[in-house]
Amino acid sequence: MRNLSTYLIGGAIGLLLFVFIVFPLGAVLVESFVSVAPMTLAQTEATTAQALDQLDPIERPKLMEQWVKSATPTQKLDATAAALELTGHVPTWDRMAKYDDQIAIAARTVAELDPNALQAFDARYPIALIMLHKRIPLAFKVRAKISEAEFDALREGTIHSIGLAQYVQIFTEPRLANAARNSLMVAISTASVTTALAFLLAFGINRARIPMPNLIRYGALTPLVSPPVSIAFAAILLFGREGLVTRDLLDRTLGWINADVTNLYGMEGVLLAQTLSFLPAAFIVLDNVLRRHDGRLEEAAAIQGASAWQIFRRVTLPLSQPGLIRAFVVVFVMSMTDFANPLTIGKGLPVLAGVLYDEMIGFQNTRLAAALAVWLIVPAIVVYFALGQIGRRKRYDSGNMNAGVSELPVPASARAALTVIAYATLFLIVAVYSTILVGSFVKVWGVDYSFTLSWYTSGATASGYASGHRGLEFVWYSFKVAAIAAPVGGFLAVVIAYLCERAYLPGRSVLGIVTMLPAAVPGVIFGIGYIVAFNLPFGIKDLAITGTMGILVINIVFANLFVGVLAGRATLQRLDASVDEAAEILGASITQRFTRVVLPTIRHAALLGGLYVFVHGMTTLSAVIFLISPGNRLASYAIFDSVLNAYYGAACAMTVAILAIVFVAMAAMWLLERRGPAWARLGAQSAGRA
Repeated sequence: MRNLSTYLIGGAIGLLLFVFIVFPLGAVLVESFVSVAPMTLAQTEATTAQALDQLDPIERPKLMEQWVKSATPTQKLDATAAALELTGHVPTWDRMAKYDDQIAIAARTVAELDPNALQAFDARYPIALIMLHKRIPLAFKVRAKISEAEFDALREGTIHSIGLAQYVQIFTEPRLANAARNSLMVAISTASVTTALAFLLAFGINRARIPMPNLIRYGALTPLVSPPVSIAFAAILLFGREGLVTRDLLDRTLGWINADVTNLYGMEGVLLAQTLSFLPAAFIVLDNVLRRHDGRLEEAAAIQGASAWQIFRRVTLPLSQPGLIRAFVVVFVMSMTDFANPLTIGKGLPVLAGVLYDEMIGFQNTRLAAALAVWLIVPAIVVYFALGQIGRRKRYDSGNMNAGVSELPVPASARAALTVIAYATLFLIVAVYSTILVGSFVKVWGVDYSFTLSWYTSGATASGYASGHRGLEFVWYSFKVAAIAAPVGGFLAVVIAYLCERAYLPGRSVLGIVTMLPAAVPGVIFGIGYIVAFNLPFGIKDLAITGTMGILVINIVFANLFVGVLAGRATLQRLDASVDEAAEILGASITQRFTRVVLPTIRHAALLGGLYVFVHGMTTLSAVIFLISPGNRLASYAIFDSVLNAYYGAACAMTVAILAIVFVAMAAMWLLERRGPAWARLGAQSAGRA
């Protein structure tokens, strides 16, 4: 009985994780194997006959007679051909000939049938006509008497089966094969360039002691808190056909190029946008790796007479190999699953993620989209295990992680080169965001650079906006969604962390594994999963949550829960469990121990988890783009839509507003961490008394 409350809380959390993580991901996998094929004539006849049997015995003959009499000559001809084929007499006339000729030949063919065959034909003709042309009215007539699956099969004339049809299409359809090749080419190029750049920045900060390292560090991390397409449309404003650099400077002023021909659209633009967009992810990994190196190994190599280049090549680089592999795989996955940047700046460069987006948004083809989403992570798995074979027999543990980085000087030429690379990257990032800031106050970029505030309001300048420009309305809606999701995500994360680390709960490790699943799969899979799972959950229409604010909040919470859980578990692992155990011995319930003892000590994890959920809620696109509805549009989608329709002023204004909100939220967290909230101080006092 003492652990009953623990079991109840653990069971409730486990149920939430199953419904909102496991169920959607499983739904995507199942949906990707579902094949849909047209019924054969025999299957359609059998399905139609079964539906006719559900009609009232008195109503059935009257209804069938009415449908037969109302048929057009063309429909009667189709029914005649189908009935003949069902009786074993395949029509031999040319079905592309004039209808009058076909009708005459069909009548002659029926007249030439022997009595038994004619009797079989007469019995099948009404059913053939109904199954070809009156099947949908019949389906709605008997809908209340048949299952949803039987209704769909009768209405659509298709059968569902399990198979690999969707997966095979990537090899059989040229458009998919071409998109797959482009995706691999872009992903490999982006991952290589981004990983190399991130390593040079991290090495320059941690080893070369380049000037003002924190400025470089914060600059490299800035794209992490901006909408996904910000870099892409800023690059268009600078280097597109009407770009400030290409059109105004190099074309009109200097006359060096023709901006209509020489611009950043295409592969080069996608590579630039993705490199700067995904640089923070790779930099975080490699900065952490280089910061933890034991500098004594490099110093020992120098004592043995190794040159600076030899130390770098034989000590520093090999020790960084695991981090390089992780950074490469992370960027590779992000590039493979990115559809926004290729659609924005990669004009004429189809990629697999873009095809997936078109299949979902344009054709609602969830089965093919689900298969393509699974295909997107297959190359990443292959790359990860392939790269893992490099040096798999080596040890990368350098011993004491607290020994500090090496104090060896970096050659002046290398330090100068790293400084140039670092500040060139910083200059490009500053130029991108400065362009976004300026663009939010410009009427029409490339045409009219006069000052305006209309993009922040609902001014006349924005009239005709394809998505219905209403100032920052979408930003405030995103703020509302993120503000709801953040505290829920932060609190739920530390609860899960506590259950995994301190609670006596069977299977608690499973909770941690399930929580990490969204971190291991691309956002597009999670988004498609929510569409498949919650459009008609468990076949119950009343449980559907698609098209609501709720599905956006839930998706954002559970897609980003893992960060707070990781932070909470790491904090709890460093704290002495004896205080918690003492509170339990004194009779405190799990709720009292959590709120009065544990929560005050891990408030940093709760704040970090909540902040991450908030930032992601303000900037996310890949998952929620499939979940939005006309009344529930997030700012990230509005920015993407604005860019596609060349309303760059609106995109700039919303991006600036999002960045301002995110920086204010980060500053508020810093203040909370510095001062400590009142509830945390009271909780700490209560813990001391306990």
